[in-house]
Formats: sequence, structure tokens, C-alpha cells
Amino acid sequence: MIQIRFLPDDVTVQAQVGEPILQVAERAGVFIPTGCLMGSCHACEVEIGEGNAVCACISAVPPGSEELTINLYADPLW
Repeated sequence: MIQIRFLPDDVTVQAQVGEPILQVAERAGVFIPTGCLMGSCHACEVEIGEGNAVCACISAVPPGSEELTINLYADPLW
């Protein structure tokens, strides 16, 4: 299990490696906006760890750490 911390809401939840990020966020009560659900529109882009931007709709919880921070930020165009 990995402890996932969602910012800026400061919500923490446990997740499995490989679990889809959108599923983890939903379980934690955290809203991540989506558009195409294929990674093309980048509406669901989040920053993982040290600022690595990924599309949450096509990304899963990565292996290699006991804790992970996912920073949600709003795109004013969406």
C-alpha cells in the first residue's frame, strides 16, 4: 500500500501500486476534471511527486515509494 496525499485539499488515502489515479481520487472524494479520458485533452493533468505532469485518466499509482503527493491544479481554460 502507498499513502497518497492530494493537494491542495490535503486529503490522504491508501492505494495499491497500479491502481488508476482517477479511481483513487474518486475513493478519496477528490474531484479531478476529465475531458476525453484518453490523455489527449490534458483536462485531467496533475503533478505527481516532484512536479512530473501526467494525465490522471491514463495513469496509475507508480511503484517505488511509500508516500506520494499528487498536486491538483486548475486550468483556467477548462
